[in-house]
Amino acid sequence: MSVLRAIDKLPDLNTATILLVSTEDALLQQLAESVLKDGCASALRVHLANSLPLSSNAKRPRIDLIVFVINLHSKYSLQNVEESLNHVDSSFFLGKVCFLATGAGRESNCSIHRNTVVKLAHTYRSPLLFCDLEVESFRATVAQRLVRMLQICAGHVPGISALNLLSLLRHPESPPAQGAVSTAALPTFGASSISRHR
Repeated sequence: MSVLRAIDKLPDLNTATILLVSTEDALLQQLAESVLKDGCASALRVHLANSLPLSSNAKRPRIDLIVFVINLHSKYSLQNVEESLNHVDSSFFLGKVCFLATGAGRESNCSIHRNTVVKLAHTYRSPLLFCDLEVESFRATVAQRLVRMLQICAGHVPGISALNLLSLLRHPESPPAQGAVSTAALPTFGASSISRHR
């Protein structure tokens, strides 16, 4: 069983890499494009995967942030994420994993209850964002927040680490708030690319 490790590769200079994992190809592609639209001063790479493990590719860059996208209208989506989590090294759960639940706006049609996703995020001590990725304005907002989180996880924000970010996003009495990431005073990125893993 191949395990994705946070420190198995050296970082590239002025480059940050985000891995988006979901069974929802169309939504994943739209989210990736929204992430790349965010203004940037250095290289931003977006990798897409339907599930983990990734194929062992020597040219694959270091992954700075993994985002597991769960469609609340698909039990298969949740099952896929749960199975993929088995292929992630525990070091990623020190602030370099985020869960994103989509479809919460149409709660009457949900196959997965919100509390199920909240418990999953709590179990892995990782932030959880809710967003309806089918709505462009919501998708743009969450993409901006993901880029800010990525900047921190890649070490491009002086004075704050992924572990600091994790402690800022968690609240002891309640689950992580929607959009709890501040976008103030954070650097921006430049060149960008998307790659697809099968």
